[in-house]
Amino acid sequence: QVQLVESGGGLVQPGGSLILSCVVSGSINSIYSMGWYRQAPGQLRELVAFITSGGSTNYVDSVKGRFTISRDNAKNTVYLQMNSLKSEDTAVYYCNAEVSKRYYWGKGTLVTVSS
Repeated sequence: QVQLVESGGGLVQPGGSLILSCVVSGSINSIYSMGWYRQAPGQLRELVAFITSGGSTNYVDSVKGRFTISRDNAKNTVYLQMNSLKSEDTAVYYCNAEVSKRYYWGKGTLVTVSS
């Protein structure tokens, strides 16, 4: 079995920064793509950013220039550095990983951007 555990969420003021982490553990041969999704209240879950095993990245337009996704393959960990946070970034953030051609999800971490 594969487990994903996110951490780093919390309350931050507009303009502030947070870094999210997600550790993948369990029966892992190799991790391919890894990504961060978010779901705001009353909204559908959306892809925020993903990173391939080769390090290529992609972002939703609304976070380009503000968020940075990275991964540490030795630690089976993916990060999301979030800068210049806005109230509209408030959501539960979920980690996703492709392991052996299957996709796994974490339980999410809440990010609240508010003054």
